Amino acid sequence: MGQSSVRREGAQERAPHARDLGWDESLYDGTEAEAGPGAGVPRSRRAPGGDGDGGQGGGRSGHRRGGSRRRAKKAGKRKVLRWVAITLSLLILGTAGAGYLYYEHLNGSIRSGGRAGGESGVKKGAPNALGDTPLNILLIGSDDRSDPKNVALGGGKDDRDRPPLADVQMLLHVSADRKNASIVSIPRDTIVHIPKCKGEDGKEYPATDTSPINETLARGGAGCTLTTWESITGVYIDHWMMIDFAGVVSMADEVGGVPVCVKTGVWDRSTKRVHGGSGLQLPAGTTEVQGEQALQWLRTRHAWGNDQGRAKAQHMYMNGLMKKLQGQNAWTDTGRLLGLAEVAVKAFQVSDEIGTVKKLFDLSMQLKNVKLDRLTTATVPTTEWAQNDQKLVMVKSSADKIWSMLRDDVAFDKNGEPAGGKPKGSTPPKPKTPAEEPGSFKVTVVNGTAGDGEAATEGRAGTMAKNLREKGFTQAESSQSAEPRKDSVVLYPKADGDQGRANAASVAKSLGLPDSAVRADAKAESLTLVIGSDWREGSTYKKPKIAAGDLPEGADDKVACMDVYSVYKWNGKKG
Repeated sequence: MGQSSVRREGAQERAPHARDLGWDESLYDGTEAEAGPGAGVPRSRRAPGGDGDGGQGGGRSGHRRGGSRRRAKKAGKRKVLRWVAITLSLLILGTAGAGYLYYEHLNGSIRSGGRAGGESGVKKGAPNALGDTPLNILLIGSDDRSDPKNVALGGGKDDRDRPPLADVQMLLHVSADRKNASIVSIPRDTIVHIPKCKGEDGKEYPATDTSPINETLARGGAGCTLTTWESITGVYIDHWMMIDFAGVVSMADEVGGVPVCVKTGVWDRSTKRVHGGSGLQLPAGTTEVQGEQALQWLRTRHAWGNDQGRAKAQHMYMNGLMKKLQGQNAWTDTGRLLGLAEVAVKAFQVSDEIGTVKKLFDLSMQLKNVKLDRLTTATVPTTEWAQNDQKLVMVKSSADKIWSMLRDDVAFDKNGEPAGGKPKGSTPPKPKTPAEEPGSFKVTVVNGTAGDGEAATEGRAGTMAKNLREKGFTQAESSQSAEPRKDSVVLYPKADGDQGRANAASVAKSLGLPDSAVRADAKAESLTLVIGSDWREGSTYKKPKIAAGDLPEGADDKVACMDVYSVYKWNGKKG
């Protein structure tokens, strides 16, 4: 918009508005600002006598002189305000341009990759009665040494060409109501089922049951690590975020250090019996670690006794980081947020669907309301692997309970109402579309009871199909194919919309399955009941009741200070 457009709108109408604001009228109606009588007043409004006092003269020259001084002073103020307005306009335009360029700079710095590296069979759960879903993010720490910076920090220059390993793996679960969160680790040397994966380069890797979970990163990248976690847990994971050695150092420096604590001095160094060590050297008590020291803390294993101890120390670091960020008002202080963003986009690699600054910002906002007393850390209990006592396997009963709590969004802590609970006075919305007659639509029943890694329950699909026919679903048929999964679900074609959901809900209700078991599936060809490993027997589903905070023994690993293995205790003296 130029001056001509303003003049066409009417100078006589704009000038009084400008005067009310204290701006110079000449910017709007083309009149020149003059000193003396009539200064700043449009000529069209001056009295014939030109004195600007409404045409009243005579013996009131003193009054006119006083009025002139007042008008001159007012005109001066208007000129100052005019320049302020112009300066502010330029600043706004300038910062808007710089902001756009900075935004594009940050976007251009983000590294991303595919969300999944294979097929896990796990689908995103339907929203709860209030329309909310949990958020699951897989956090991966890579030991990649292809970058000279990482070699300098992590050693192992002979491993430059070795595919990186995922030595740190944590699943961050944020409840549907965003009021509580949990962080779960699986120790890096745990033997798990790794499904078939394909890397970003197109290379395919066969499934294996004899490799530790940290090798998933070398078998198809972060997407394969995510697919493996989904296969193990039955939990749909929305995104992954990965950081390397140099990234840890830069993030720790940006926040100004992260508080950690040891009961005695610690020095994680080579000994006569065990070579290696992170080099971590800290006095007893609390220290804010940053830079290389933060990396040493996260990599230390020998001084904590084992990998479970390392996971515990890593969780202490995560708790300390959250505390530091909340104390710095990182989610509300714009300057602080920009500083973190600049470092974070270079430190992290993320899955494609969150590969922009806006999406990462929106994601971070999901964490701002989680209180520290509602953030729980846990490590899956493990035991020695029968084939190699240097490797681990998960304690099945403990792991299954943890995965069930995550799938059902049950809080890991006892400091609030169970996640997913209905607020007082609220009721689930009634279905808009009623279900059709039970015998009017087809139901395919699939045996998925091998989802826990054990052999499938033979004939389970046929038994449940017969059960459904007896309940009036006369078109129920068993499938010869298998779809192993941990949780039992009723899938309906996404294209069937409300009618498909209503029909699926009627099937679920007849079997005692909860509403959360009803899922829309874009790949489903017809309404399908998948009997998971959580329902190996019985005609009516009996959901195990798990209370908030009811973690299996040994899983909750939050401590005030870390114990130090005797060999690595340090008296605080150099040399």
